[in-house]
Amino acid sequence: MEIRNIAIVAHVDHGKTTLTDAIMKQTGIAGTEASMDSNALEQERGITIYAKNTAVKYKNTKINIVDTPGHADFGSEVERVLRAIDSVILVVDAQEGPMPQTRFVLRKSLELGHKPLVVINKIDKPAARLGEVEEEIYELFLDLGANDEQLDFPVIYSIAKQGIAKRKPEDESSDLAPLLDMILEHVESAGDKLEVPFRLQPFSLGYDNFLGRLAIARVYEGVVKPGNVLVKKESGALRSGKITKLFNFEGTERREISEARAGEIIMLAGISDIDIGETVCISEDCKPLPAIKVDEPTITLDFLVNDSPFAAQEGSLVTREQLRERLEKELEANVGLRIDFSQTNFKVSGRGELHIAVLLENMRREGFEVQVSQPKVIFREVNGQKQEPFEEVTITVADELSGTVIEKLGRRKGVLIDMKQDGGFKQMVFEIPTRGLLGYRGEFIVDTKGEGIISSRFLEFRDSVGSITRRAVGSMISGDTGKALGYSLDNLQKRGALYVGAGEEVYEGQVIGNTTKGDEMTVNPIKGKNLTNVRASGSDDAIVLTPPLLLDIEKGLEIMADDEYLEITPKSVRLRKKYLTEVERVRQRRKSS
Repeated sequence: MEIRNIAIVAHVDHGKTTLTDAIMKQTGIAGTEASMDSNALEQERGITIYAKNTAVKYKNTKINIVDTPGHADFGSEVERVLRAIDSVILVVDAQEGPMPQTRFVLRKSLELGHKPLVVINKIDKPAARLGEVEEEIYELFLDLGANDEQLDFPVIYSIAKQGIAKRKPEDESSDLAPLLDMILEHVESAGDKLEVPFRLQPFSLGYDNFLGRLAIARVYEGVVKPGNVLVKKESGALRSGKITKLFNFEGTERREISEARAGEIIMLAGISDIDIGETVCISEDCKPLPAIKVDEPTITLDFLVNDSPFAAQEGSLVTREQLRERLEKELEANVGLRIDFSQTNFKVSGRGELHIAVLLENMRREGFEVQVSQPKVIFREVNGQKQEPFEEVTITVADELSGTVIEKLGRRKGVLIDMKQDGGFKQMVFEIPTRGLLGYRGEFIVDTKGEGIISSRFLEFRDSVGSITRRAVGSMISGDTGKALGYSLDNLQKRGALYVGAGEEVYEGQVIGNTTKGDEMTVNPIKGKNLTNVRASGSDDAIVLTPPLLLDIEKGLEIMADDEYLEITPKSVRLRKKYLTEVERVRQRRKSS
């Protein structure tokens, strides 16, 4: 049986997972309810977080498909996957056209010499622009330096939701056969090097409570079987290991096998210290495969034990040792993460706010309580010059809102490098320090009334731009512990936005809202109305409270100040000051000044 290895890549929400799910259903490998987004968080958010593989059979050919994340924070997953496959299917929305992450994944594919197949998806949208989008894709290929062979890409038109693909928009079709036929025509068959000693290379990691660390790898040459092997780094350093079990994929399920041949994508267990990009082989004189580089983290923050007055009320995993064990386990499979365990607080570095937020969300669902400090970008020193990460941000907003966006990003040291008119909308491209972008997304949603589109991709490290003003509001801090009362909150909501509602328990030092003027303010949210015998017209009007701004992990990471912690428990997300009492905060300010 021939093998084809492909990856499906696209910008967030352009239809990768829907297309993969439809292929699985139509080839009969998986049940009708199977989905690549199997993780609970992925299903809730509607985005792919972890790269996953599936395998389908079509016309006596096995097609290994890797579904990749579309969000920039998980870009390192995409890069590693691209090394293990032979071609990519680039999915582009028929209305939005190529977006920042489309450019990122396409550039990586072209650099590796892949010849992409293009799928223009969602052609049933009323605002679909098939001709223009095809032209934009061609221009993008040219911009990224595609060679003549790569520029001659085949195009398929699809409605992934309905499981339909066509070679021409006007064709009649009821299934995805045109797309599957195109894969067989244009993607080279993998696995003709069977007579040589085997070599394989892991491109992703997994973890199993019974089997330990698992490696997902591509077999490049030969036939691999369980047994003693050698693991080689690119530097030539050699160590021995033992493969105890081999698995391949059938649909989304893994199935134990006795051997795997060249071209296969497999999962192996037994080598506890295996790492991404190392070469597993059988002979000492085998040449190591080119290493796979994992992108460096761009932001860092501290994880620490929850020591607030409400600690251990909701979670069962609250000690430092339990926190350490959980983070060590996360490192087994999450290669974009770096953790320094040498200090009292664990310093965790990741690719972006969403990358960290997903880890925290998973931990709270497992019963952990944790506090984190404000995320900060990672600076580095190059030739005596301080450098910081920069991002390219693409924003689409209605014409009348573009001025607000330009002004706010300008304040955060963003530089407008391109602007296009598209009907009543403007598409703007900015280059901005990651530091300036931290905390902006929530503000952007409010400014554009939820109708703007913002997406970003990491560019490079550049010379630092100096100080950036990120936060225009101050913190409203509770000065007492108790139940917040409507009478008190009614007065406080005139000063800014509240994060708590009437009847909620609050503690001294908790941040219960923000102040519009940007000053820090200690307030008493538990104060009730003084009862007297005197009645006066108008003094007993009904209290009307504005619904509070409910904090989630991402919003909390965005809006928190430098001297605050975000407290995360299984049921609550709270902001608090590092020093809970007013006396301690004043003392600390004097010390630092």
